[in-house]
Amino acid sequence: MSWAALTSGGKDSILSCQKAIDSGKDVQYLVTARPENRDSYMFHSANLDVVPVIAQVANMQYVEITTEGNKEEELADLESGLARLDVEGVIAGAVASEYQAERVKAITDRLGLELFTPLWHMDTELLLREVALLMDARIIVTAAEGLDASFLGARIDDALIQRLKRVAATRRINLAGEGGEYESITLNAPFYSRPITYSSAQIHSTPDRHELVLGGFA
Repeated sequence: MSWAALTSGGKDSILSCQKAIDSGKDVQYLVTARPENRDSYMFHSANLDVVPVIAQVANMQYVEITTEGNKEEELADLESGLARLDVEGVIAGAVASEYQAERVKAITDRLGLELFTPLWHMDTELLLREVALLMDARIIVTAAEGLDASFLGARIDDALIQRLKRVAATRRINLAGEGGEYESITLNAPFYSRPITYSSAQIHSTPDRHELVLGGFA
């Protein structure tokens, strides 16, 4: 039977999907929850229009679950969406968030599905280095002291990892962005048939958050 990968298009969920494929799992669905609330506890909201294109270049089916994004209520929306799929398991990019991991596990348990979380408790620097080696992932949101708008659009590579480590040395940030310090988008990965492009880019900034809004994904 097939598997469904939960993804926002960010580095962790795409790397988890890659690891699932590499382990022999038949990943047929890319599932994105699109929250109306940008401050959702569970789901990212930035540049989600990339995920249907990822599904296209990966020859997978795109499934979108709409949710208001209210705490706990959004979990019922996710469960309802997953229940409609004929799959044996779900892939998630959880790294350190007990809140997210426990709630996704509760959903898969209720639905009788397996849960595959290959990045769980992975060393964050090793995670970033694997991302740098395998994928083209870029920072699209920064929301922490020390991470200004100059990080937007930066590809996760050795130079960026060093920049993040310097920030982490003086600010208490998680290198992988697990505390919401930053979000990413993955423009290429081994399971893509080709890189994803975009035709427009705008920066939206508030005093405590910077976002690179991309458009025209193809």
